[in-house]
This record gives sequence, C-alpha cells and structure tokens, in this order.
Amino acid sequence: MAREIERKFIVRDDRWRVASTREQRLTDGFVATTNSHKVRVRTYDARATVTIKTVRIGIGREEFEFRIPLDEARDLLAHHCGGIVLEKVRHNVVFDGLTWEIDVYEGALSGIILAEVELPEVDAVFTSPPWIGQEVTFDPDYRNTNLMTCSKARARALTVDYRGPILPVGRGTVS
Repeated sequence: MAREIERKFIVRDDRWRVASTREQRLTDGFVATTNSHKVRVRTYDARATVTIKTVRIGIGREEFEFRIPLDEARDLLAHHCGGIVLEKVRHNVVFDGLTWEIDVYEGALSGIILAEVELPEVDAVFTSPPWIGQEVTFDPDYRNTNLMTCSKARARALTVDYRGPILPVGRGTVS
C-alpha cells in the first residue's frame, strides 16, 4: 500500500517535450468503479498491473498496486472493462526536483494533454513549470473514469489549442 498525493494540471504548450526523459504507451481500463473507489487494469511496455484506489481525501488517497501477467491484463481490458479503455503516451519530465508525468491522450481523447505530479506530502510547496496551465485536480471532467465515457464533442471542449499565444507564467510556488 502507498499513499498517493498528486495534483493534476492542463498542459498549456509543448515546451515540456525537450525535457522528456522517458516515454511509455499505456492502456487503462476500469474493472469496477464507484464514486469513491476504483479498480484499474493497466498495461505499459511489457508489464501490467491491477490497481485499487480508495476514496480521495483532499489530494491524497490510498493506492494498492499488484503486478499481473500481461496476457491476463489484456483479457481484462478486452472483456471486463465494458469495451471502454484509455490509450495514452506518458512522458516523464523532471522539473525542480520533481518528476512530472505528462499524459498525451489518443483516440477520441486526442488533444487532451495533462500533467500530474506526485508530492511527498499534502502541503508540499513546489515550483510550477512554465508549460503548466490550469489546475484540474478537483475537476471531475478530468478524472480518468469520466474521460473514458466522455463524448468526442466533450473531449474537444477539454483540449487546449496550442496555436494560440503562449501567455507568460510566473515561476512562483504553488501550494
């Protein structure tokens, strides 16, 4: 068991790409969800996991993750997730001592790019990278369980148009 403390943000532009140190293709599906708990199956590279996430209290929650055989994960994704899976490419970017996970969604969610940062404690203060936009940690539209079932029109509304001007972002701390 691990305590997961993370914050989620919209990515404003592609400046993060030059600092990407790792890239993985992920496929996620939910075997079971409620308003407060979820059981997710995930494949990435040549490994697979089942993860149980408990009710979120603020930005933290308990997380239990177990490795499972890749063929079993593929079976779960194909037959036990209601035909709804997310596909994304995850990039790791280190900024100011923290590893940011940038998820570039594919398929119907193409155009949605989100960044998550796991923090050592709930009240940790960190420097926000210049490519980070609005925080969506508590916005239900950006939860994976809701992204999986959103329509193509709704997904377009959640994307950021990178063709617009890049607005300056302060390098102050975020609490």
